[in-house]
Amino acid sequence: MKAILLAAGKGSRISKNIPPIPKSTLDVGGIPLILKTIRMLENHGIECAVVTGYKHKIIENVLKGTDTKIYYNPFYDVTNSIGSLYFARDFIEQDKDLLIGNADVFWTEDILDLLNRSEQKAVMLSDVNRVDDGDYFFGTENHIIKRYGKELTRDERDCEYVGIAKLDHSFVPIFKKRLIDMIDRQQHGVWWENVLYSLTKEYDIYSLDVDGRFWAEVDFIEDYQRILEHVRADSL
Repeated sequence: MKAILLAAGKGSRISKNIPPIPKSTLDVGGIPLILKTIRMLENHGIECAVVTGYKHKIIENVLKGTDTKIYYNPFYDVTNSIGSLYFARDFIEQDKDLLIGNADVFWTEDILDLLNRSEQKAVMLSDVNRVDDGDYFFGTENHIIKRYGKELTRDERDCEYVGIAKLDHSFVPIFKKRLIDMIDRQQHGVWWENVLYSLTKEYDIYSLDVDGRFWAEVDFIEDYQRILEHVRADSL
C-alpha cells in the first residue's frame, strides 16, 4: 500500500489561535501530528508521500529522518486539495492500494487496522456519532455514499466524513484517470474528495464507520484541545 497525506493548506479557521505554522505540525503529546501519522503508516509497511504548500519548509524539517516522499504545491493558495493531489500523481501506482488522507486529521492505529480490513474497492471513513454537529456529511444507503456536503439536512445525512479514504489497487486507475481529467478541465478549485464524489453515479463508493474509535480533524482550536485531552487521558 501507498499513502498520500495532503498538507498544503493554511488552515485559516484555526490560524488566529495557533503560531504561524502548518496545523498538521501542531504538537500532540510531544510529537508533531503529521510525524505521528507518518510513523504509524511506516510501521505498517506503508510507503508515504506528503504534499506541502503553506510554510512547506517547516513540514520538511519535521519529516527529516523518515522515508517520506515530499511534493510541493507552489499554488496552494490558488488551488484546492485536488491540485495538491495532482502534484503527487506520479506517486500513485496502478498495482498498489492507495490511502489518501488530510494531514490535519488525528487518527489512531485501530482505525488504520479497521480500514485495512475493508474489502471494498473504494471506501471513505465516517462517523455515525457526529451526524448532528459535524462539518461535512454523507447520506448513505446500505453503506454506499449517495449524498454528500456541508449543507445536507438532518434527514439527508447519517454520518460525518472523517477525512481519509482507501482505494483498492483495482480502483486506483479509475481514480487517477478521473483526477487527471478533472484537472485538464481546470477543476482545480475543489477538494480531492470530489474525484470520488464524481464517480458515485458510476461506482459504489462506500462509507466505513469508525465505530466509536477516536479521531479529530484540526479545523478549530476546540478540535485541537479535544486531541490533547485524548492524548493526556490515553497516557495515564
